[in-house]
Amino acid sequence: MRGDTTVGGDLSMVPILSMVLVLSVACSAPTEGTGQTTNDDPQAFVQVPEGFEVSIFAEGLSGVRMLEMGPDGRLYAVRSSAGEIVRFDVNADGTANGDPAVVASGLRQPYGLAFRNGDLYVGETHQVTRLAGPAFTQETTIVPGLPTGGHWTREIEFGPDGLLYLSVGSSCNLCEEGDARRAAVVRYAANGSGAEIIAAGLRNTVGLAFHPETGALWANQNERDNLGDDVPAEELNILSPGGAVEHFGWPYCYGDRVPNPEYADAQRCAGTVPPALKMQAHSAPLGMVFYDGDQFPVEYQGDLFMAFHGSWNRSEPTGYKVVRVRVENGQPISYEDFAAGWLSGSGSVRGRPVAVEVGPEGSLYVSDDGAGRIWRVRWAG
Repeated sequence: MRGDTTVGGDLSMVPILSMVLVLSVACSAPTEGTGQTTNDDPQAFVQVPEGFEVSIFAEGLSGVRMLEMGPDGRLYAVRSSAGEIVRFDVNADGTANGDPAVVASGLRQPYGLAFRNGDLYVGETHQVTRLAGPAFTQETTIVPGLPTGGHWTREIEFGPDGLLYLSVGSSCNLCEEGDARRAAVVRYAANGSGAEIIAAGLRNTVGLAFHPETGALWANQNERDNLGDDVPAEELNILSPGGAVEHFGWPYCYGDRVPNPEYADAQRCAGTVPPALKMQAHSAPLGMVFYDGDQFPVEYQGDLFMAFHGSWNRSEPTGYKVVRVRVENGQPISYEDFAAGWLSGSGSVRGRPVAVEVGPEGSLYVSDDGAGRIWRVRWAG
């Protein structure tokens, strides 16, 4: 492990209570933009579809961000502000078995996590690091010298091809970048060689996931600010690596090739790729995962779950929930609220979902960096 982290404070002494408070919530599925309550009791405010049950898997986790189930059946969680990764042993029923162990510390704004051949890869804001398993004490810099500043998260995924995919957000709200790796997805060999930009014009992609059947790479998109409450839509995109680099529009245009007023160049937008699915503007989509467990009802199999972190850039706040994207024939067709209530009807914020992950027993885990918790949603019907 490294020395003291260079970002945030030393949060290693914050107590972490690995506990489960069963929230007996079995209400009707809320529709988009509705379903919030004014009850601040954490045992009541999260709303899920009928037949599901919510519990707190762990709390006291300030700055908790991405989640990843390891090949060892343990749940790994990033505490970005603390610069560390912690690991939970998980009981057969999906509850936490004891307090978490610190796997790595002294990291610089870690975010993305991915496993390959037992090694843990970490997307730090300035590089991708490999921690050799099973002890994770031996560090190797795989991808050095990433551009810093601006959007700092570095999401990573290994594809079915065994290659490493990395997203790097923009340095700004709207600008032409001088570094081609920004606002893009870059592909590398597992050792960090052979860098290849496969998609550009993605202002800030914070969630990557490979479709379990088609193998296609899905990438969400946090679109620009300052065009109004409902413009432009957040995006879900499907990338098709190979051949010419696909361009998804930013900064020149958004949505279905609509030119941004700062550029107003329809011709430049004509060759860009429109989104596969448009979502509520300023929701701030972050982590996402395809459901591949066997606990939820069959109609949830293969659907995509995505965390909406919530955004400031709207007269009435939106987001602060987990949505389910319905998938048919390898394409997203619609989305709806799955777990909501972190934003109350009065507008108060009681948490901010960041990442979603499927447990070995089929539960859905949700990190919440607003309240410092990991939640668990299970089918109890």
